[in-house]
Amino acid sequence: MKRHPWPLAAWAALFPALALICLFSGHVQAQGALSCPAPAGRPSTVEPGNTLLTLCAGFGTARNPVGSGLQWRVYQERAQPGGSHTLIAESSDALAAITVPDGDYVVHVSYGLASAMKRVAAEGKPRIERLQLSAGVLRVKSLLGDAALPPARVSLTIYVPDRSGAEARLIVSNARPGDVLRLPEGNYRVVSTYLDKESAGSTGAPGAAPNATNSVVSAELRVETGRLTEANLRHHAATLTLKLVNSAGSEALANTSFSVLTPGGDVIRELIGAFPSLILAEGEYVVIARRDGKTYQRIFTVQSALDQDVEVIAK
Repeated sequence: MKRHPWPLAAWAALFPALALICLFSGHVQAQGALSCPAPAGRPSTVEPGNTLLTLCAGFGTARNPVGSGLQWRVYQERAQPGGSHTLIAESSDALAAITVPDGDYVVHVSYGLASAMKRVAAEGKPRIERLQLSAGVLRVKSLLGDAALPPARVSLTIYVPDRSGAEARLIVSNARPGDVLRLPEGNYRVVSTYLDKESAGSTGAPGAAPNATNSVVSAELRVETGRLTEANLRHHAATLTLKLVNSAGSEALANTSFSVLTPGGDVIRELIGAFPSLILAEGEYVVIARRDGKTYQRIFTVQSALDQDVEVIAK
């Protein structure tokens, strides 16, 4: 029997941004509303002094049980010194069959960041426990124009808006397009950041991850119980190759340092090399090239999905 101390109060502490509430199924769903078939491999008998628990979960008032993505844990109800509760058993089966010694327990099920729990008295007779989840699935696709961006080139972050007007709270970071994101029912802000390839000579962007670009798209979305929410987040950006040249179309000059700035003077990226490249969101920029103690600059415009060379004339 596996035992592991775990504080019962940690359910909320794990994800405070979500203000998750562990729902007691007896309060939210009538007994028998959810069809809970016997799982394959369930033992036909158990030793005296033990109870067989058959566990299943459903979305809202749906009769069909959740088929995947569940994690079950059974804890002793009585707290140990220090306030922790002993983990008696766990299972990742959608329909779980767990045998426990007779006694009082808390059954907890998690579905991604959503969860529910129920107090159970094991008294020797087989029990079927049904728990309700107020949760759904979110799946995001990030696009450049009409083409899907490779998942490795996008970072998704998810926030919970704060009704008081305070800054939204981060709950998911570094997710990828196409990931199955299991979330409690509610409103979310999803942010898609286009990632640049690591390029030789890049010194990164101040205050940003080394390969994060300034092409950032966000959307306000709602996840509903038992439903798949799909969203397309469209980026407007392009790949630019910077060159310092003596004349238009001539060979790029080596040992050049480049700074890319907004028209207001905010630094977007610092790069070094003969022809470094970077991804920029659609808009107007200033590029400054430095070589042999001299400085040159040019204003240029980025159009979505239109990759181009940006030449700075050394004059």
